[in-house]
Amino acid sequence: MKYPIGIQSFENLREEGYTYVDKTGDIFKLASEGSYYFLSRPRRFGKSLLLSTMRAYFEGRRELFEGLAIAELEKDWVQYPVLYLDLNTREYTDKDSLIAELNKHLEQWESDYGDKYKDRAVEERLFHVIQNASHSTGKKVVILIDEYDKPLLQTFGNEQLQAEYRSMLKAFYGNLKSCDEFIRFAFLTGVTKFGKVSVFSDLNNLSDISLLPQYADICGITDEELSRTFAEPVKSLAANNGITEDECYTRLAEYFDGYHFYPGSVGVYNPFSLLSTIKNQVFRDYWFETGTPTILVNKLQHTNYNLDNICTDKVAVSVLNSIDVMDSHPLPLLFQSGYLTIKDYDTRFGKYTLGFPNRKVEEAFSKLITRHARSTTGQCGSNSFFCRRRTGEKKKLQ
Repeated sequence: MKYPIGIQSFENLREEGYTYVDKTGDIFKLASEGSYYFLSRPRRFGKSLLLSTMRAYFEGRRELFEGLAIAELEKDWVQYPVLYLDLNTREYTDKDSLIAELNKHLEQWESDYGDKYKDRAVEERLFHVIQNASHSTGKKVVILIDEYDKPLLQTFGNEQLQAEYRSMLKAFYGNLKSCDEFIRFAFLTGVTKFGKVSVFSDLNNLSDISLLPQYADICGITDEELSRTFAEPVKSLAANNGITEDECYTRLAEYFDGYHFYPGSVGVYNPFSLLSTIKNQVFRDYWFETGTPTILVNKLQHTNYNLDNICTDKVAVSVLNSIDVMDSHPLPLLFQSGYLTIKDYDTRFGKYTLGFPNRKVEEAFSKLITRHARSTTGQCGSNSFFCRRRTGEKKKLQ
């Protein structure tokens, strides 16, 4: 069995024989019922592979989907022009770096659909690319944007650059609304949803599916998918660690399961941690070892919020579902970064209770705050959690 760890190309995954947990039924449902979507999920949760799968589907590559759910559902297999924007691949250190990344994609699209407007601003060029692609192919356009928020996450704390990025991206992404008549489908992914006066303020045509029950498992792996797809390697994992199969499933759930993106919804495993454990046959904290978003570290170090309350305080839907760089409340970012998940929901007051999804994430959070408390100098300030960690008090997280 080949495990798709770090594989972000659906084409490579299928052609090279990697194991695929079938999510194509959800893709067909999205394409059939709407046109504009946004999905927030933590890092290393399969967002890029999801978009790559959508790309192959909308390009009409039927051969890649043999044996999957969508092969039985889709009858037409129309080939649409697809504009795929991946913002994962660059360090956004200044305004020029973002312009260079957008230019890279625009130049590729303009080579296919015409570059008459190549000397205009990036947002105007995208407008004409969308129109030209639709006119030249006779089909509406599909737009897929992976990690739309990467430039904003990398520049948290730099208010001037943040303002420049927000202004540029707001105009650029605004084409998803102004070009509606030429767009068949649009899907954006990211770790966070920047709200209020940020890039999403004009995109009221986007349907945010991040907290909808029917898409709670569109990324990640469920218990049923684990036992159905990976039964044999789990058996080997159990033997190599001197435990029974039942004990192995229990340990996997304790370490990597427990993400809920709707109250009472099916829980999902972090796919990176789960697949790394099965492949390597060793239980380890793989997810935390890949790094922590800088914006989260900065937010925790400068927050006035008492972190002792993260698993007891309740947060409203409006707070949990969107963040703003000027907001000092860390819970929405902790949730969207994967350190917290939904544990309960108060229907009367419309508020969520959050908690750690599993043991490994709780341990990772403890490591995170300990590491950065040690690296911080000067006065403790108002953050009692960091103060106690720095002075050695060992208060157990709730």
